[in-house]
Amino acid sequence: MTEVTPSATNGPAAQTKAPAVKNPSIATGLTRIGRTPTGFAAHGLYDPRNEHDACGVGFIVNMKGVKSHQIVTDGLAVLENLTHRGAVGADPLMGDGAGVLVQLPDRFFREEMASQGVELPNPGHYAVGHVFMPRDPELQAHIEGIIAEVAQLEGQPLLGFRDVPVDNSSLSKAPDIAASEPVQRQVFLGRGAEIESDDDYERRLYILRKVISGRIHEETKGVDNGFYVVSMSSRTIVYKGMFLAYQVGAYYKDLTDPRFETALILVHQRFSTNTFPSWKLAHPYRMVAHNGEINTLRGNVNWMAARQASVDSELFGNDISKLWPISYEGQSDTACFDNALEFLTQGGYSLAHAMMMLIPEAWAGNKLMDQDRKAFYEYHAALMEPWDGPAAVAFTDGRQIGATLDRNGLRPARYIVTDDDRVIMASEAGVLPVPEERIVKKWRLQPGRMLLIDLEKGRIVSDEEIKSEIATRHPYKSWLANTQLILEDLKPVEPRALRRDVSLLDRQQAFGFTQEDTKLLMSPMATTGQEAVGSMGTDTPISAMSDRSKLLYTYFKQNFAQVTNPPIDPIREELVMSLVSFIGPRPNIFDLVGNSRRKRLEVRQPILTNGDLEKIRSIGHTEDRFDTKTIDITYASNEGAAGMQGAIDRLCERAEAAVAGGYNIIILSDRQLGPDRIAIPALLATAAVHHHLIRKGLRTSVGLVVESGEPREVHHFCCLAGYGAEAINPYLAFDTLLDMHKRGELPAEVDANEVVSRYIKSIGKGILKVMSKMGISTYQSYCGAQIFDAIGLK
Repeated sequence: MTEVTPSATNGPAAQTKAPAVKNPSIATGLTRIGRTPTGFAAHGLYDPRNEHDACGVGFIVNMKGVKSHQIVTDGLAVLENLTHRGAVGADPLMGDGAGVLVQLPDRFFREEMASQGVELPNPGHYAVGHVFMPRDPELQAHIEGIIAEVAQLEGQPLLGFRDVPVDNSSLSKAPDIAASEPVQRQVFLGRGAEIESDDDYERRLYILRKVISGRIHEETKGVDNGFYVVSMSSRTIVYKGMFLAYQVGAYYKDLTDPRFETALILVHQRFSTNTFPSWKLAHPYRMVAHNGEINTLRGNVNWMAARQASVDSELFGNDISKLWPISYEGQSDTACFDNALEFLTQGGYSLAHAMMMLIPEAWAGNKLMDQDRKAFYEYHAALMEPWDGPAAVAFTDGRQIGATLDRNGLRPARYIVTDDDRVIMASEAGVLPVPEERIVKKWRLQPGRMLLIDLEKGRIVSDEEIKSEIATRHPYKSWLANTQLILEDLKPVEPRALRRDVSLLDRQQAFGFTQEDTKLLMSPMATTGQEAVGSMGTDTPISAMSDRSKLLYTYFKQNFAQVTNPPIDPIREELVMSLVSFIGPRPNIFDLVGNSRRKRLEVRQPILTNGDLEKIRSIGHTEDRFDTKTIDITYASNEGAAGMQGAIDRLCERAEAAVAGGYNIIILSDRQLGPDRIAIPALLATAAVHHHLIRKGLRTSVGLVVESGEPREVHHFCCLAGYGAEAINPYLAFDTLLDMHKRGELPAEVDANEVVSRYIKSIGKGILKVMSKMGISTYQSYCGAQIFDAIGLK
């Protein structure tokens, strides 16, 4: 879990943890401020998007694939032994959520459906969907009608429905809590005659589920009516809910039936601090259970949505249009991660390959890493931005089960291997009593490493074997050589001149430079390569209440992850940190064989010198697959403040037209500022264009570079990065420092070039420090993540 709180200043500040919202009024007055089926609706200062959680996770698997009911019994015991990692509300019978994921118990379902007169096909030729239904019988019937209709349209025969036997005597009887309990139904589906493989059947079921959910979401206009497909697969099934650990087995009678057999079980106990628990937010999801926090969630979801117009898949074909949105508004970080993993695996990636894309190990600064593996990660960095943050993720598709840690190893996970071919993994050791003499191996997951058990191979596949096999499956080095350019390798270009009729002082005044900026902030950075040392506190009023003109950046406060997110030291843990950024169009995420002709431009760090920017501006003259468009973000001064809205609208239209016209790098520039031209704040312009292109499905077709005289301190650059800038050229900051050097205001022993390089170095260090406060390790994850709170803005 990660508590995210806005910092009191633009720099790191002391924080206090908000108390967990566990108070009696929750159990008795949920309707006072607008309860939704997944929690509370946004109200006042409360927003459900600010909720976060942390949990206990574990699994048991028989490596040889031998199914038994004992696996279920032991899995429920592991779950109960993770009770201390869960949470209970003011009502002692209300848990934050718990559940299990198992293989389909064929014998159990075959006999159960036979009692209804339904003969199930052979294993692999039928699927079971577990569905939460609303309590209204008419609504239930309507939804079942939609399921039957869509199944027919998608070519999957409907075999029947089953009421899931439950015993809710152990649950809370508080009226509002009891009313949230859904009706449990299971739907049985056959396999269309034209489907040739098991993988193809899983893909058709995935499309079927997305169509059903999309249809109901459209009918309800996004209002949650209690319907939720917990799982729909021919391999696995999920049983979960708003439980305490011991209530799972007591509630679901299926789980205690001796005929209910599986070779693996994935369990999860949820602890949701400042989170309102709900049935569908319990884990496991359809493929994963997770302890931790995806701190880059907002950016990850936005980037995934932005791919809609450019993604293409041979496996999905035209059906890919049925899958959007990949994630719905209001889902938790784990739910969105599960959606992304499912999307990748159904699109053709193996389970391990997809996990390596979503949670890559630290590779950029690892000089000891095998070159083939490094090439793999570098190639995929342009395909998928990391889902970054502290995480222990357990995952399965029913044939393989495994777990991985984030690149920093900020969550615990330990496992043992026994002499009867079982692997038991959990958030801690000792979750299941096993005699010492039966334990063959004890170990723990390591940062960025993966534990994978392949039931078809009947063994553990080591991290080295997994990644070596995947990294050498395709010639990633060759693909990189054909598609990647590095900015440093491009020929130097003469920097562009500024308007001659505007003096340096006039520009500084127009962008709000002060003596404090130049002497107290910028001068030490250019001299020492470090940010100036100062106190952590600030006694200045927030910008919305100040009687002085403030830059837009000052209205934004950086979020700060703390409490259970151990701090990352970006200096001592330099290996896991990266400022590498990619500029330009992103390749088709489902280009599995390297057919993409799109090139990408890699920059080692995102702060561009004037010369670097000119390389990008003129790159089309040397590289025929890049075309750069510079868009002016100033407007006529006679329009005044009232003209800014129109100027922003025109800016977005010009950006959209540029992408439609084939440009794949856009530079947003305010160099034309002067007595007759007013600059749109760079942050406002960047965010407006970034989100406009996302809405139009064009963002992954273009790189976004900012050329502005406005940014000069670390917070400014972080804001621009957080709202979509892949690289930034602070030309006026450079000109100011060079002028100070020329006038002897900086030490003579530091030459002019060194002044600029030290300033860039200090900004880079500052960005890493800010990223580390949120538990984020890579600039690529931070870009577009919007990890800020705006205070005083509508």
